[in-house]
Amino acid sequence: MNKTFKKVTALFATALLAIGLTACNDKEGKTESATSSTIEQLKQAGKLRIGVFSDKPPFGYVDSQGKSQGFDVEIAKAITKDLLGDENKAEYVLVEAANRVEYLTSNKVDIILANFTVTPARAEVVDFAKPYMKVALGVVSKDGAVISDVNQLKGKTLLINKGTTADAYFTKNYPDIKLLKFEQNTETFEALRDGRGDALAHDNTLLFAWAKENPGFTVGVKNLGDQDFIAPAVKKGDVELLNWLNAEIEKLGKQGVLKQAYEKTLQPIYGDAITEGDVVVEYK
Repeated sequence: MNKTFKKVTALFATALLAIGLTACNDKEGKTESATSSTIEQLKQAGKLRIGVFSDKPPFGYVDSQGKSQGFDVEIAKAITKDLLGDENKAEYVLVEAANRVEYLTSNKVDIILANFTVTPARAEVVDFAKPYMKVALGVVSKDGAVISDVNQLKGKTLLINKGTTADAYFTKNYPDIKLLKFEQNTETFEALRDGRGDALAHDNTLLFAWAKENPGFTVGVKNLGDQDFIAPAVKKGDVELLNWLNAEIEKLGKQGVLKQAYEKTLQPIYGDAITEGDVVVEYK
C-alpha cells in the first residue's frame, strides 16, 4: 500500500469517525433516524439517482441515442443491480464538475459517480466511499507548441474546468499562470482547439484518451502533483448508504467487475499505452 493510498484511507477513517460521533450526539439524533432507512427508501422508490457526466468520454457521456455510457456508468449499473436487482432502475442525472457537491446536498441525487476525485476539502461536505480509480493531473497542448513543463505556462493561458482538482491545484500553486475557466468539458476542449488557450489541464486519465482521439495534440505533462483517487460520494452523514457502498466497491473489485468495466470502456481507447493497474484500484 503506497503512502498516498494510506493518506486517503486515513481520510476515509476520519470521516467515518466523525459520522459516528455525529450519530451519537443527541442534538443530531434526527439526522441518524432520517438516514437509517435510506436503502429501504431507495428500494421502495424503485430507482437510484446517480450523478454522472454527459461530456467526459470515456468515463461519462451521452451517446447518439441519448443514453449514458462510459466507465463510471458501467460501475453505476453494477451498483444499481446489486442494490435494486435491476441495472435499469438507475436514473442518470447529468452533472458538471462545479455542481457535484450541490446535487448531493440538495438531494437531487443519491450517489455521485462522476469522476469525483477525493480531496480533504470535499470530504468535509460529502462522504466518499472506497475508491475505484487512480488519477493525477496532466497538461495537453498542440503539437509544435507542446508544454512539457509547468514553468513554460508562465505568460500563457491555461484552460481548466471550474470546480476541478486542476482548478484548485493551479489556483493555489501557480497564481501567476493565467487561467481561463469553463463549466463544461466540451467548452474547455473546444477552446484548446480554436487557440483561446495554450494548454489545458485536467485528469491525466481523460487527457490520454482525448489526445489519442484527437491527432495534433500531445499530453506533454503526464503526471502533476500527487496521485489521487476517484470514489463514489453520498450525502454527508448518510451512514447506511456509505457503509453499503464501501462493501459494494470492494466486492466489485474482488469479483472482477471493475476490471470488466475497464476492458469494455477504457482499454479500447488506451490500447497498450495504459494498463489496467495504472487506472483501476485493486481489491484482493
